Amino acid sequence: MTSRPGAKAKPAEPPRRAGVVVIGGGVIGCSVAYHLAREGVADVVLLERRQLTSGTTWHAAGLVGQLRTSVNMTALARYTSELYLRLEEETGQATGYRRCGSISLATNEERFEELRRSASMAKVFGLDVQVLKAEEIKARVPLLNVEDVLGGIHIPSDGYANAVDVTNALAKGAAAAGARIFQNTPVTAILTEGGRVAGVATDRGETDADCVVLCAGMWTRELAASIGVNVPLHACEHYYALFDSVAGLHPELPVVRDYDACSYYKYDAGKLLVGAFEPNARLWAAEGIPEDFCFDEIPGSLEHFEPILEQAMARVPALETAGLAKFFCGPESFTPDVRYHIGQAPEQDNCFVAAGLNSIGLQSAGGIGKVISEWIRLGHPPSDLWEVDVRRNLPFQRNRKYLRERASESLGLLYAAHYPYRQYETARGVRKSPLYDRLHAVGACHGELAGWERPNWYAPRPELARYEYSWGRQNWFEYSAQEHRAVRERVGLFDQSSFAKFLVQGRDAIRVLNRVCANDIDVSPGRIVYTQWLNERGGIEADLTVTRLSEERWLVVTAAATEVRDFNWLQRHIPTDSHCTLTNVTSAMGVISIMGPDSRALLQSLSPDDLSHEAFPFAHSREIELGHALVRASRITYVGELGWELYVPAEFTAGVYDAIVEAGPAFGLVHAGYHALDSLRIEKAYRHWGRDITDEDTPLEAGLDFAVKFDKPGGFIGREALLKQRQTGPAKRLLQFRLLDPKPLLYHDEPVWQGDTLVGRITSGAYGHTLGGAIGLGYVDTTKAPDPSAGEFRIEVAGERIPAEASSKPMYDPANKRIRC
Repeated sequence: MTSRPGAKAKPAEPPRRAGVVVIGGGVIGCSVAYHLAREGVADVVLLERRQLTSGTTWHAAGLVGQLRTSVNMTALARYTSELYLRLEEETGQATGYRRCGSISLATNEERFEELRRSASMAKVFGLDVQVLKAEEIKARVPLLNVEDVLGGIHIPSDGYANAVDVTNALAKGAAAAGARIFQNTPVTAILTEGGRVAGVATDRGETDADCVVLCAGMWTRELAASIGVNVPLHACEHYYALFDSVAGLHPELPVVRDYDACSYYKYDAGKLLVGAFEPNARLWAAEGIPEDFCFDEIPGSLEHFEPILEQAMARVPALETAGLAKFFCGPESFTPDVRYHIGQAPEQDNCFVAAGLNSIGLQSAGGIGKVISEWIRLGHPPSDLWEVDVRRNLPFQRNRKYLRERASESLGLLYAAHYPYRQYETARGVRKSPLYDRLHAVGACHGELAGWERPNWYAPRPELARYEYSWGRQNWFEYSAQEHRAVRERVGLFDQSSFAKFLVQGRDAIRVLNRVCANDIDVSPGRIVYTQWLNERGGIEADLTVTRLSEERWLVVTAAATEVRDFNWLQRHIPTDSHCTLTNVTSAMGVISIMGPDSRALLQSLSPDDLSHEAFPFAHSREIELGHALVRASRITYVGELGWELYVPAEFTAGVYDAIVEAGPAFGLVHAGYHALDSLRIEKAYRHWGRDITDEDTPLEAGLDFAVKFDKPGGFIGREALLKQRQTGPAKRLLQFRLLDPKPLLYHDEPVWQGDTLVGRITSGAYGHTLGGAIGLGYVDTTKAPDPSAGEFRIEVAGERIPAEASSKPMYDPANKRIRC
């Protein structure tokens, strides 16, 4: 090792050649270097601008929790905890890691529901989480005043660690495995060549590298931007206070999280640490981070933190007579959606990112180091990491005004209630469809996805279009139910302008697309093909439609959330010598979907073109006249009814909408939002990419083998993996479930039981207004539940196991008669 972790480094010259360069010597960078070196990656070099931990790691509060809001994130946090448990023995470096357990409090029924649902989710991966009553919490932590506490959860294996010690242990382990660490070596530039990173420059020269990993914490945004890579994050002030002479404090105190008071409590070397994730956080360094920042505190505002301290004294009365030993404020970086950024950057090959940790860097570092190392070695993510994948970010999100507005909200969302369908309140109105104002005027309550303002549901009057959150039926439930029924019985209008749309052109386009698509897209012009894009392991990278416009032109339509990811996937699979171009035309077209049994009658009244089933069959697309425009009408559906998606040039979209709405009353036309779209699609068992299908699920497991053409000329990516799986049989199977009790609701990650055996989990859920109960899609282990008709299924919701029926076919219109009429 070039320098001892934590000590002032002697000036040293980095090598002229490296396998992987890791930029940043905080806990994340050192974890990445540790895992790379331990896995045998040669010539790993870590460059730190000052000293290890000197950015934000050194002042981390040290919490090491495991239960996150999803299965995959919890798995990474659990690995981190297990790594820290053995790290001291492995390296000989103390880590300060203690498994003291944690207790999370609920002071209202909604919070208690969330915690009970989390405890149920934890069973999916065997994490011991106990639901406690208020008196049981008091017995475990006598310091607490629990008069307003309804209950909580206890995780015995949670704990805390010393962030500096953990980082030094990781650095020592990395060095022992062959990594070289250079402190006081700021990176002055990242070198690029032909669309890929080629190395780095420092004040001591250049280092060529096969791969560069950006782990520079709050410096990452600007560093990445220097080579055109988008990593949206912004620093905020993060506060905690240390109290001494706290009566009754003892070293075995579990970490306590009082979410409704935005605060946490932790034993800290004889003192009690009180920290917070408060709403309306204060931004820091909006004009740039000082060049000499190193182990620095920032002044902060005691007035800003006072409300937290007042609530803390109510929760822990002993604080009233304790001494305030330290009031601390330091910066942490936060992201627009409070999820960190990891993975390969879409803008530059061989450039990886691990940054934007939202103040949970220590409890995430082990898992992040592991998956980044595996991603680099294997050439693909080792598991489904979509929710933290850097490819989810849109270019506009690096806008400074946007980040300043959103980051102030992000910090507080860590401890805010994680209600289903919760919407961001800041930095809104960024992307609007041409219909936004018209829809707002008729009562649309817009939600935000990928910056798009999208109508989620419609209120009777615009002033009622606001969310009232709950884990039960929210205030929009009945409004959305009416929209749902209107689409099933008459006709509904959806604004789906947020669809990502790509134009693929050229004489080689068919060869490129047919290699990427699992289905056969060599069809006649005017045909629509539903298909998946697979990786070499057979996992589903994208779920979309491809429309052949002409002999050499194709329209790819995919989800708004995956715009960057899907564009990048296809772009990476276009050979450099092929005659094929890819253009993102998302903003060029609005999309109005007219769905329901009366959709044909409504549209036929507005167009001279023949829309009969004989003239315009399902899965066909062609240009028609509508209003004063020429519109591409595609007969396809995501709701399980007869209908058309209308692709309209942006400047004509409002006029086409006006014509449809004017004619609508005679056909019972109703505006419908994305909540209704979700409830309609789940009744038909249509899959949702990112929930029901991901890059680690195959079409055979997901029941999508009908869209796979094994025998098409030239094959497709993932074919060999699917052929092998077809021989052995899939290890899991996606089923549709309906709760027999119509009251409970399903969202995601609820455990699925058959008898007393845990056989799977729900991947997505919504209420089926036609089927009369909560509907969920979920995978079951075929070795534990080989026959869905054998044995009663129960789905666990907030600790209660509720009987459910299961089906491998759609419960609604399994024969597809309604969409092919």
